[in-house]
Amino acid sequence: MSEPGRRDGDGPSGPCDRSAIFEELRERAIALRREGLSRRQIRDRLKVHNNDILNRLLEGEPPPEWTKRPNTKDGLRAKAREMRLRGMTYDQIQLELGCSKSSISLWVRDLPKPPPRTREEASAIAKRGWEATLRRREIERQQTKLAAAREIGEMTDRELFIAGVALYWAEGAKDKPYQRRETLQFINSDPNVIELYLRWLDLLEVPPEHLRFRLSIHESADVPAATRFWAELAGVDPSTFQRATLKKHNPKTTRHNTTDAYRGCLVIYVAQSAELYRRIEGAWYGIVVGAKSVTSTRRPI
Repeated sequence: MSEPGRRDGDGPSGPCDRSAIFEELRERAIALRREGLSRRQIRDRLKVHNNDILNRLLEGEPPPEWTKRPNTKDGLRAKAREMRLRGMTYDQIQLELGCSKSSISLWVRDLPKPPPRTREEASAIAKRGWEATLRRREIERQQTKLAAAREIGEMTDRELFIAGVALYWAEGAKDKPYQRRETLQFINSDPNVIELYLRWLDLLEVPPEHLRFRLSIHESADVPAATRFWAELAGVDPSTFQRATLKKHNPKTTRHNTTDAYRGCLVIYVAQSAELYRRIEGAWYGIVVGAKSVTSTRRPI
């Protein structure tokens, strides 16, 4: 209820005074902005903690340069806009700059569209753009892998021993309570894994005459060629290989390992290795217990 002789809106809390207060605040906010203050500094100075009101006070006033975060894509954005003005499509810009189409769309959506192209032209441009993207991704993959490889550097005997124990426990045959088999037997199809395993056996001073080699491969593969490959890798004569284990092809399944690069798996058996197997099993559990004491959450590489 209004006081006698006073109309609504005429008092200190009426719309007119609120508008005047807002305009006064806006003038002060703009002045502070032009002095180079950030939003937070203006908010604290004027005691305005409502973001909607602060936005209205600063509407139309650009932020000072020092508050702008550097954007590594600014250069690409400028190039994309220039290319768009020359009539280039998203696919052509992507092919040239290697950016994603979503980024290009945000950068140039206010610019006029180029004239439409034929379906064949659009398809060819899109294909080239995708091929460029795949090449860029492959370069990034290789760079990441190379950097990680360099982080490893030279390994000590202890590091090789631990790596070999973990590798064997992941891929090698293990003793079971229901089937005592305390012997080293390892099988793998990756030449790099086999090389590491053989280097590990050298570290353990396993006599070469205790090693037995056997090929496990599909019957349709080139068994003699695969035997020669693995024998050369292991540094032994192919004639020392035991009789190969041939896998029969199941016509209900589709095989993908049918190229010339398919060489099956190499099985490496170490004779008289019961004591060595026990050492490896004990070392593995030592690794398990030791890992529990690691408290750092930082990644090693």
